[in-house]
Amino acid sequence: MREGTNQISTYTAQQDKLLDSACGICTNQNCLIQKNIHTPNIGKLVKARKEIKCKKGQQFIMEGASVTGLFFLLSGKVKVLRTGLHGKEQIVRFATPGEIIGHRGFGTEETYPISAIALVDCTLCYFSKELLQKTLRETPSLTYDFMLFYANELNRSEIRVKSLSQMTVRERVIDTLLYINRKFGQTNGYFSLLLSRREYADYAGTTEEQVIRMFSILKKEGLLTTKGKRIGISNITLLKKEISEHNFYLDS
Repeated sequence: MREGTNQISTYTAQQDKLLDSACGICTNQNCLIQKNIHTPNIGKLVKARKEIKCKKGQQFIMEGASVTGLFFLLSGKVKVLRTGLHGKEQIVRFATPGEIIGHRGFGTEETYPISAIALVDCTLCYFSKELLQKTLRETPSLTYDFMLFYANELNRSEIRVKSLSQMTVRERVIDTLLYINRKFGQTNGYFSLLLSRREYADYAGTTEEQVIRMFSILKKEGLLTTKGKRIGISNITLLKKEISEHNFYLDS
């Protein structure tokens, strides 16, 4: 009886220590590691976590580099991109705290198919590929959450590819504006994230010249406001209505 009590006490102490760790006190509720912090076998993964600081403009994943692990964004903003036709950069998505970066190369691939660059000063949590894979084999709940995550990512990716192939340039630019608004919101009437016209074009899959032209048209129509490089949406409802027929995600 005493031996069983000692085992329970040891387990409780280990759990208390785990909950006091950086992952245990993390406020990113969307993080899959934090979500499974009470799960057995996750202690070694949390203990081996490495915290990486990145300055604005710093690249921390290079397309084609060997896959070493996954990054979870603790704080900051990141753009994820890949090289398209004729060497043109295409922004795949923007990441906010709690999101995973580098997962597209985590499975059977040996190299990262994307690059990742900090848009502002960022803090990243890094978990090695070997230890994370070992933890996934031992922790069904974490594996299940990752499975759902990958399924959701695949679904969104397929829908986006289909939608963009059917969208006009105007609709692509509008979709991009709504996406940035969903991800980062507005402060004092302008997007909280300052992006260049080139970055808007790289996400919309068009040219910088077309983006500038569309911004001018939308501004004249009273749908958009600008102040230097700052962009703000004047009428979100009308912009959503313009691309609603594509049935794309307007809430994520």
